Amino acid sequence: MIPYSHREMMAISAGRLIQNGDILFAGTGVAMLAATVAKRIHAPQSVVFFETGGIDPLLHELPMAVADSRVMHGTCLNSGLIEAFSIVGHRKLHTIAFLGAAQIDKFGNLNSTCIGDYRRPSVRFSGSGGACDAASMASGFIVFMQQDRKRFVEKLDYLTSPGWLHGRQSRKETGLDRGGPMAVVTDLGQVEALSGRGCLGELT
Repeated sequence: MIPYSHREMMAISAGRLIQNGDILFAGTGVAMLAATVAKRIHAPQSVVFFETGGIDPLLHELPMAVADSRVMHGTCLNSGLIEAFSIVGHRKLHTIAFLGAAQIDKFGNLNSTCIGDYRRPSVRFSGSGGACDAASMASGFIVFMQQDRKRFVEKLDYLTSPGWLHGRQSRKETGLDRGGPMAVVTDLGQVEALSGRGCLGELT
């Protein structure tokens, strides 16, 4: 039997966190695979949608990216960017976003913008895309990270997407009165995000 890859195991681990009735906002990459796993195996009554506007597609094949036309195949609705983010922030829906990042700190804040000084970075990434909006407005978000000391840092080089900010009540005091990181899924295991303490828990 062909062994599972680390990315496949990450997708399966994240899929187990999803329940029927959850609304899943998926980005490109392993997040897209995890959403498909959740829908096909763990939570068939969940709904997957993409920021490009494909809502509840059949997902007979795994799309290559959120702009792939397969995210529109067999949908209940083909909408657009504004409608997609209206769903993310809808107060009567339990929306969970799958997000990736280059760095994460102990409060679950994410950096997907650059490594080093913003004006003269050693590496510049694609940036937020819809990640900041999803991390701010969704009922919760799950983060995908490769296990690496350079990725789990004391202080982010750049704050792209908010987690618990500075811990305690700082997220709510900033005006983000719902959401926050639910868990961090790595290629070695799953790190719980403890909302009560406002910081990441132990690797499980």
